[in-house]
Amino acid sequence: TYTTDTKSREENKKTIESLYRLSVDIKKIRRLKEWVLLQDVAYVKEIAGILQEMGADEAAVANILERCPEAILRTPAEINSQRALWQLVCQNEKQLIKLIEQFPESFFTTEHHENQKANILFFQELGLKNNIITRFLTSAPNIFYNPVEKNKNVIETLQRNYLSLGGSDANMKIWMLKLLSQNPFILLNTSTAIQENLEFLQKNDFTDHEVLQLLSKLKGFIFQLTSTTMQKSMLFSKNVFKCSDQELKQLVLKCPALLYYSVPVLEERLEGLLKEGISVAQIRETPMVLELTTQIVRYRIQKLSALGYDIKSGTLESLNGTKKDFEVNYGKIQSKKERPIFNPVAPVHIED
Repeated sequence: TYTTDTKSREENKKTIESLYRLSVDIKKIRRLKEWVLLQDVAYVKEIAGILQEMGADEAAVANILERCPEAILRTPAEINSQRALWQLVCQNEKQLIKLIEQFPESFFTTEHHENQKANILFFQELGLKNNIITRFLTSAPNIFYNPVEKNKNVIETLQRNYLSLGGSDANMKIWMLKLLSQNPFILLNTSTAIQENLEFLQKNDFTDHEVLQLLSKLKGFIFQLTSTTMQKSMLFSKNVFKCSDQELKQLVLKCPALLYYSVPVLEERLEGLLKEGISVAQIRETPMVLELTTQIVRYRIQKLSALGYDIKSGTLESLNGTKKDFEVNYGKIQSKKERPIFNPVAPVHIED
């Protein structure tokens, strides 16, 4: 038994038996969400039945209920409504059950059903493909809980600003959809915050074209910042690199991370680079290196050093980029080192 503030509660025996029959690991539920087992009403057989109807086998049903036991507290009507809703963007039930297996919490959050439906229809009208909408449903479900008017308001603010910054009507839809696909969390911001951040950049002498450039480079993450944090980050970079306002602006355009990362993050990354014997002048030349964590930088320097490449005397370009970019650069340096020097006048030995 479990004691609560009001009265002594016992586990619901009927719930336990039904879960046991489905081969669900009850110990796991007790450890993670024991409160589910204390509820007077649960729909174990019904929810399992709906999942099986959609094509889930016994192992899949057990896995879903272990990961999201609160699913059994939803009524069959709620789950069928949710099923119909997700079918608006899923190709078939096979894809739907696969998504539920991977992201059960997103599927079994049924409280905002009307908002979810209105937002799915709005995103479809906007021109977002169904596979993008399903990605949003699973990775950014909160954006569907907003009233659709709020999401429309944010989209309109972005579109208005895109045009006022010199973007063309012809490209606006593509720009908007790309921005949303890269960062759906933009929709969790308020229109006021978006406006303030854009005004901050303009006050700091970024031209309209440059502001648009930053928006695209930062994939809209700029809206998750505040003017205060951006100001602090810019001031930090200005002091470190001892540069003028104009030079700082060029550095930020070259490496938007200088605007995006907080001062403690920039400080830690800078210290890490200096410890490796890299100079501030080298970092100023290639600021994009600050986009990498200290661990990644250290690992890449070690790999290059093993090839005899001295990072302290060379450029930092070879450290830059994604994992794939680095592997390509590393491969080029390696093959250069391994390539034998061909001497055109050396005698050729031919076996008899």
